[in-house]
Amino acid sequence: MRYEENLSGRHGPLVGRDADIERITALVGGREGNALVVSGEAGAGKSALLGAVADGREATGTRVVRGAGAEFEADISYAGLHQMLYPLRDTFGELDDTHREALRVALGLGAGDPPDRLLVCNATLILLQKAAARAPLLVVMDDFAWLDKASQAVLGFVARRIGGSAVSLLVAARSFPAGPNRSALPVYELPPLPDEAADALLTERFPDLSRRVRVRLLQSAGGNPLALLELPAALRSSQRAAHEELPPVLPLGVRLQDLFVRRVSSLPSSSLNLLLLATLEGSGDLATVLYAARRLDTAIDLADLAPAEREGLIEVDEGAGRILFRHPLIRSGVVAATTSGSRRAAHSALADVLARRPERQAWHLAEATVAPDERVAALLERAAHHVMRRGDAVSAVTALARAAHLSPGGPDRARRLAEAAYIGADAAGALSVASELLEDARRADPLLGGSLRAAAAAVMLVLNRDGTVETAHRLLVGAIESGDHRHDSGDGALVDALHLLALLCFYSGREDLWRLFHEAMRRLRPDVPDPLAATALTIGDPARTAAQGRPRMEAALERVRDETDPALIIRAGTAAVYADRLGDLREASWRVVRQGRDGGPVRHHLGGLVHLCMEDWTTGRWDEAIALAQEGAALCDTSGYKFFRWYYEYPLAVIAGARGDTDTCHTLADHMTHWALPRGVQAAADYAEHSRIVADLGAGDFDSAFHHAERVSPAGELAPYRPHALWIAMDLVEAAVHTGRVAEAQRHVEALRAADPAAVSSRLVLLWGAAEALCARADDESLRLFEKALAGPGVARWSFDAARVQLAYGERLRRARAAAEARKALRTAADTFHRIGARPWEERAAKELRAAGGAGPRSQEMTAGNLTPQEQEIAQLAASGMTNKQIAARLFLSHRTVGAHLYQIFPKLGIRSRAALRDALDALR
Repeated sequence: MRYEENLSGRHGPLVGRDADIERITALVGGREGNALVVSGEAGAGKSALLGAVADGREATGTRVVRGAGAEFEADISYAGLHQMLYPLRDTFGELDDTHREALRVALGLGAGDPPDRLLVCNATLILLQKAAARAPLLVVMDDFAWLDKASQAVLGFVARRIGGSAVSLLVAARSFPAGPNRSALPVYELPPLPDEAADALLTERFPDLSRRVRVRLLQSAGGNPLALLELPAALRSSQRAAHEELPPVLPLGVRLQDLFVRRVSSLPSSSLNLLLLATLEGSGDLATVLYAARRLDTAIDLADLAPAEREGLIEVDEGAGRILFRHPLIRSGVVAATTSGSRRAAHSALADVLARRPERQAWHLAEATVAPDERVAALLERAAHHVMRRGDAVSAVTALARAAHLSPGGPDRARRLAEAAYIGADAAGALSVASELLEDARRADPLLGGSLRAAAAAVMLVLNRDGTVETAHRLLVGAIESGDHRHDSGDGALVDALHLLALLCFYSGREDLWRLFHEAMRRLRPDVPDPLAATALTIGDPARTAAQGRPRMEAALERVRDETDPALIIRAGTAAVYADRLGDLREASWRVVRQGRDGGPVRHHLGGLVHLCMEDWTTGRWDEAIALAQEGAALCDTSGYKFFRWYYEYPLAVIAGARGDTDTCHTLADHMTHWALPRGVQAAADYAEHSRIVADLGAGDFDSAFHHAERVSPAGELAPYRPHALWIAMDLVEAAVHTGRVAEAQRHVEALRAADPAAVSSRLVLLWGAAEALCARADDESLRLFEKALAGPGVARWSFDAARVQLAYGERLRRARAAAEARKALRTAADTFHRIGARPWEERAAKELRAAGGAGPRSQEMTAGNLTPQEQEIAQLAASGMTNKQIAARLFLSHRTVGAHLYQIFPKLGIRSRAALRDALDALR
């Protein structure tokens, strides 16, 4: 189906053409006759526009007759006129005999001598005017250039004479021919689709396009609607998803090829060769094109571009030394119009000229080479490593796969395919492509088993296909132990494998898996790289090794401040998570995310998102964290990296818990737990517990919070290789204190002191200092410890945690009868909770503030003091531990009535569960 048919007014509105339709309708839509030519490039949608205008006129009572020129009828006189007038044959009888017979003979409806051209023109005009006497008439003629010359002449005659009648003429022409007919017809130049409309059309028809591919297609289509529909259809699904590199010149569909190849195929061979070189060179550098051309034919010079300029295909800016194509798709037409042999020769000539630019030379040599060639393969492999450092993983995969194809030997071919598979799986998001590359590598070299790249690629496939962490760990350890790397810390494949192994160990939370990692680390020579050492020491068992890892982490952070390699940025961020130093990498992380949104490596895009989410959670940028987490979760779903979805469910869950959306919190946390435990992903299960703990504490359900905290780390111990135990340490102490588990709380504080929080992060200094204050028996000592914690460096940065400590401090001040000081701390806490949307915590602070004699926070009005006498009695009995049935029996009520009263009591007290009643009632005394 043609674009014009598919998007005509009969099949739905045209995208981005409302203003054009309105303007054209105004020009040919009145009672006064008018003629107009809609002109534009091939595929611009002229036919669709004509159809939409015609449909609109028909809807208002205008009679419309339609016709179109056709190439195979261009030599048949009056063939176009026949299309136009045959629907009006019922009006022929109103003509006089002379005019009627002239038309009948001209149209082949009667016999006789060929009529005079002027007589046919007059007969046509009269017929149209008579047909318009009953209702306005619109004649629509498409593809004017393909009309026969006789019909063109008649239309030109009519166009000059329809003024004042009810006849309008609307014509579409790719490029309206010059001549006497031209002056009679005003021309409406149809512009390309605006950027926004072009993007909307592409999104509507091809919603699965990656952003990177979408940007490339929009640039190549240049606002041409047909190109927007044809170019994506000519791509493979892996190319549309950006799992496979797009070719430098996009392939044309059949219709586009017909439109654009025709424009270049009639050029002299010297002109076409110059255009081919300009196309393949890519940048439009005139000197490079001419130098390369003279390697093909010494007689070629600048004058050979003149025919292409006259055809409107290119512009030559001699001052700037540039060749500019008038439309991006002309380049595709040039490629389609040339042979593979001529393209290889052109690539070879360009490679000769670009000897001082090895990366570009390598690509041209690869395109010029058919037989295996190790020199070219090696150059292309180096080019792949170069583009990978810039973050272009998809191009790196393409280059390595091509290098493998050009490799003479099986082992080299397998090695390059394995590396391509690794990059495809680890960075590019091309898991299906990576799987195929890995199979090709194994076929090229059956002894590939010891390849670290192959093993790392296989690990990513195992993880994202619901395998267990233990299986992935065993596979990678086996490859490391059997590899021929000699434990050289300069071996990139080995270092990459160890980074991946560290993540597997972190996911597992198991000391036995970490032990194998540390054994491999000890064998590295001459030294362990800073990013790897920092990662191992800060995400493994930071309570015991963070101090040792801090200098290595600082070195890694300093190194990547202006780094462009996304892999190095993400690795530094991984080392910074539990040290609460992600803020140092915020701009770098945003660079990675922006690069990912523009089609950069998907895996690194995900890493940048999760690091921003983590930092946003700890610093109170919760709305941004939610938006980024939703982006990350959606990206996991579309890219195939489903293993990493829990990274984004965690911030969504923990923020939902902090904001009182307990249903969302528990739904996400339960999903994380049920997904994680069968796969051995203990880290995800710990993150889920943290979400539940935050929700419980906000609701005042301290008993539940304590039990969830102990699942991460038992009271009195910071569980080894469970780094999230650091983040929930204060939670455990607070829950223990509120539920009378004083001994457990004190044991945990002792464990915190041994861990030295200052060696880990300033946020943990705040939280662990508050935990110590919570356990202090004497008010003076407790208040001193709270004040010390709140006076630490950078406390204000940790919005939620600082507000939590202010709340606990205010609670202790109130119990110490320092009401004025308590009100100040509690108001600060309540205002912060309100600002970040932590409603349950705000309600807790407001309740305490009222109990301290305050009027409640400015942000809300509390109703905690509005309990009726009966509600107060029910609340006291429920707080004592009595069940609804026991309360009902005591007060001679039904247990349903008791339940209904409690339903009203909880929001008045600012709590969400029965377990919080005792503390809420104590705060009102």
